[in-house]
Amino acid sequence: MSPASDVILGLDVGTTAAKASLFSVDGVVRETASAEYPLLNPQPGWHVQDPDAIAQGVLQAIAEVVARIDATRIIGISISTAMHGLIGLDGDQRPVTELLTWADSRARAEADDLNEHATGPRLHYMSGTPTHPMAPLVKLRWFSQHHPDILQRTAHWIGLKDWILVVLTGRVATELSTASGSGMLDMEAREWNPEALEITGLRADQLPHIHDTTDVLPLAAPVAARVGLAAGLPVVVGAGDGPLGNLGTGAMEPGKAGLSIGTSGAVRMVVRNPAVVTGLFCYALTKDVWVAGGAVSNGGMVQRWLTETYAPGADDAEACRRAEAIPAGAEGLVMVPYLVAERASLWDSEIRGAFLHVRRAHTADHFIRAGIEGVAFQLWTILRRLRMINRVEEIRATGGVFRSQVWRDIVAGVMNRPLTVTAGAEGSGLGAAILGAKALGVVDTLDAGYQLLRGDAAETQVEVSDANREVYEDMHYRVPRLLQNFGRLGADLR
Repeated sequence: MSPASDVILGLDVGTTAAKASLFSVDGVVRETASAEYPLLNPQPGWHVQDPDAIAQGVLQAIAEVVARIDATRIIGISISTAMHGLIGLDGDQRPVTELLTWADSRARAEADDLNEHATGPRLHYMSGTPTHPMAPLVKLRWFSQHHPDILQRTAHWIGLKDWILVVLTGRVATELSTASGSGMLDMEAREWNPEALEITGLRADQLPHIHDTTDVLPLAAPVAARVGLAAGLPVVVGAGDGPLGNLGTGAMEPGKAGLSIGTSGAVRMVVRNPAVVTGLFCYALTKDVWVAGGAVSNGGMVQRWLTETYAPGADDAEACRRAEAIPAGAEGLVMVPYLVAERASLWDSEIRGAFLHVRRAHTADHFIRAGIEGVAFQLWTILRRLRMINRVEEIRATGGVFRSQVWRDIVAGVMNRPLTVTAGAEGSGLGAAILGAKALGVVDTLDAGYQLLRGDAAETQVEVSDANREVYEDMHYRVPRLLQNFGRLGADLR
């Protein structure tokens, strides 16, 4: 066991912000600093970011939080990042493309073409990643079709995690979790899939070496000097934010599902061996622990849109308080919450959103409530599929939206399960720190790391009210069909 004064830095690099969080092994230190960067939409369906802006945000967040304590106490950095990003680097490790994020849907035609044949489903079952425009494999297929010159002359094709490793260590590398979200992995062999290379037109030397998620690289001296840390400090390569979210919220046992809502949202459950169910993903946390589930593109971004549209001048908290006054079910109003191309559980990149069953009596507050309920029902369709793998008796949730009582009540009611909301916005960052604790020898097991680093953080138990249960049980039979059927009708009408 390390001294009680030791501190691990959990770095969580998300879609719109980087958060650097400190966790001491005695549970006393819990500090977080964050830096934001923009998500750009230069063309319809394109959702990209400037890799250098992300790098600047990461270094800013690390430097800010390191300055708050004695930096010699920090024994290592462990990393979580958003999954499914794609960046091309030249031979000098400089970006030659923007970061194509998980939300980028430019490769719709390529995904449709693969899924029209057995190739798409086969790649899903081999890699654990649905064949969808979010997947780096499909994005690379887009480059092969539209910019073959860029595809071939680019020295390295990497993900967001890999870019952060370049920034911090100067090494081009990836790890099993990020690789498992690329669509390029052979899950059984734990190596790049030769068929995926053939489909994308890549050479094997254009993809990075796959490390275990607990492997360690040294912090580069110039970066160490910039952020106030020691050169050579261990950098645990870490995992994807989804699997680490389960670890950070304590959803690591059979019967417990992890639910997170940030810009997007997801429901996931730990499995000991890779298990692929139609409509779900399966990604690695470690070589021995995998996470099955589904991610929705339309999570917290729906709340922001609802506030801007139906409560202009208010913040999200005020908009949510207004929605609390509307009864469960929004008096018949239903939102199909597809503001951007949706992922689980339909994996339909053309699907569109709508409000249904609108009546004159419906107010702006009804629309806000219906929007939140729409997101919750979309997440419920994932839970329904997860039950094919195992019973789900408890949901452990994290995300800023759960500061709102109406979000807690609606999600608990729609899921019809006890909901435990874990404190703070540190879910994936804490998960990274826990994984780092195991990698650095502080603890022997992930569970021991969770018990050590979670500290005395409060948890909120949300029970399902009888009134909400009755309303939402009735809606369980109607709303998922509306989400599916109208979404596909919207695609036909585009």
